[in-house]
Amino acid sequence: MNCLLGLAALAFLNCGSPAYAVTSNCPDSFLQGQAPDFNRLAQAMPTRELCFRQFAVLHSGITRTPLWVGEHLTAAQVEAAEGMSRTNRFHAEKALPPSERSELADYKGSGFDRGHMAPSGDMPDAKSQAESFSLSNMVPQNHRLNTGLWSQIEETVRDVASMDGEVWIVTGPLFIGQDVQAIGTNNVLVPTIVWKAVYDPKRGGAAVYVADNDDTPNCRIMSVEAFKTMSGIEIYPSLPVGTQRLALTQPRACRQE
Repeated sequence: MNCLLGLAALAFLNCGSPAYAVTSNCPDSFLQGQAPDFNRLAQAMPTRELCFRQFAVLHSGITRTPLWVGEHLTAAQVEAAEGMSRTNRFHAEKALPPSERSELADYKGSGFDRGHMAPSGDMPDAKSQAESFSLSNMVPQNHRLNTGLWSQIEETVRDVASMDGEVWIVTGPLFIGQDVQAIGTNNVLVPTIVWKAVYDPKRGGAAVYVADNDDTPNCRIMSVEAFKTMSGIEIYPSLPVGTQRLALTQPRACRQE
């Protein structure tokens, strides 16, 4: 297996070391209360878990972004969220030490959007809508991706939740390659990839959207096993090996792998 490295201190991909298990303090946001396992988590420390009303964040003080964000999205929440107005009140996360967090100024003039991991469009009430605009829930995201293909992926996941009653979602960035960028005075790392995993209990399947964080609409849909091989992240530790792949056919720009 080829091991691609980000910055020298951030070997975020699986090079064969044992998994680093995470015990979540926000169990309602993760399938069976189990957050992902990540075999390179120690190199992203300090990490802090933040529990919000409708989602949970594992935040890295090295990347100054979330490593992943968990959501349990139901059909009722999707229906309620349709009646909410987007606030656009982005804010630095005061629950994080200043030395570990991003600030609004880091994004200003950077050329990158403040890209939601748990989307505001999933939030069913004013409090959770406001929480979703915390920078702890953001990564520097390519504008074309954020407003185009990524938005379509988010909408597709809401459609699945509406049709089947509920889904368990985990979303996050990857930092791959020798030329990972950073923005702002706090050196907020720019992911090369953003991903969104979906587990549908009704259909008993899971899959992961994986999109390059650039101007090219390059998106693929992977099994959780293939994604683990690529990233070192076991998204749903409680799922048995061999869980079927969730059939996701939208957006059409995303190819099956």
